[in-house]
Amino acid sequence: MTHDDLLDPLIGPGFKGFPHGHRGLRRSEVARAGWHALAGDLPLPLALLKRNAIEHNLAWMQARARQWGIDLAPHGKTTMSPQLFARQLDAGAWGLTFATVTQLAIGVAAGARRTLIANQVLGGADLAAIQSLLRAHAGLRIVFLVDSLAQLALIEAWAQRHPGSLPFEVMLEIGVAGGRSGCRTHDEAVALATRLHASAAVELVGIECYEGLGAKGNSAADAPYAQALMDRVEAVARHCDEHRLFDSDEVLVSAGGSAIFDLVAGRLKPALDRPVRGLLRSGCYVTHDHGFYKRMVNVVESRLGCSCGDTLRPAMEVWALVQSCPEPGLAILAVGKRDLSFDLDLPVPIARAARGARTPGAVPASWKITGLNDQHAYLRWEAGDAAEAPCVGDRIGLGISHPCTTFDKWHWMPMVDDDYCVVDAVAMHF
Repeated sequence: MTHDDLLDPLIGPGFKGFPHGHRGLRRSEVARAGWHALAGDLPLPLALLKRNAIEHNLAWMQARARQWGIDLAPHGKTTMSPQLFARQLDAGAWGLTFATVTQLAIGVAAGARRTLIANQVLGGADLAAIQSLLRAHAGLRIVFLVDSLAQLALIEAWAQRHPGSLPFEVMLEIGVAGGRSGCRTHDEAVALATRLHASAAVELVGIECYEGLGAKGNSAADAPYAQALMDRVEAVARHCDEHRLFDSDEVLVSAGGSAIFDLVAGRLKPALDRPVRGLLRSGCYVTHDHGFYKRMVNVVESRLGCSCGDTLRPAMEVWALVQSCPEPGLAILAVGKRDLSFDLDLPVPIARAARGARTPGAVPASWKITGLNDQHAYLRWEAGDAAEAPCVGDRIGLGISHPCTTFDKWHWMPMVDDDYCVVDAVAMHF
């Protein structure tokens, strides 16, 4: 697939949310189609993106990174959308992060030239693919994580079978007990750093960690947890600096999920003898959400002294039809696990548009999604709100929790303005 095909793909019949019987359109043609998300032009269920919220989120996070004196390398796995990659890079992101070599190849084809793989790479096919990408794209940079001598041995064995291969740029990962990958102790980390520096197969260019799995959404717990982790990162970075173990003129120090990013951002530029580039990898900020990350960022706002809603804004909504009201207090929506996130929290009813209405209104606070099947959602409400009960044919807007696992359920999403007119589109490549 070419660069142009990725950025201006053909969106067409067979994609959820695309008009039945309509000819396929290039992404660049979608805005001219004159569609309105609540006028019946697009079949439901429909996942959509709010353009103004996305633009706000891109600008806010980029400005915050500049204030912290660091750079963004946002996680592309959140969206796997070349159109959103381009917006992030155009907004000032240093580069993009991915979780797999397959994801990274999409990012490179879309134009990314500074990339991280925030994961261990060790399979022969993946190592060969990285070499091919590096040789095919002048100026491309690919950095991945190493956390064990066993992984290094596999990389070295591959390099010995492929003489003339380029050294792999790697960052040493610091982990936490009970968490995912990463060195658990300081001694383990510095011993690995020593071996990485001595290896001809790799070049040690930085230190990395991921703090997100330990986030509680409670500053009293999160602040000391993040401080302890970043103290460990800094101690290893200082050791490597003092013992001349880094193999690059500039050291990369990276962290950052989307839940307590403010607590690690200020620790990404330790004072070393050589320049340091701090890289924050938060990915979900681009669309934010109405659930888990909204709750977590509310706490971030209080730490930053921001007014509620001044930081990130939810930009993704999933709209669905009320298909049945089979008993008092229950409506069945034609949307389910195939269409939206449910791994962290159930979706949240945020808006309602009666049949024929093009403008959504608020919903009672008691409305709740209590369960999901593959293609159905259970909307319930309290008896006192019976007068405002939904009707068959109404459209219900749902906020989601954890955008990553809604993006991967769609081939495309329309982008709308604040009046729900379709003004653009994005495509996903999972």
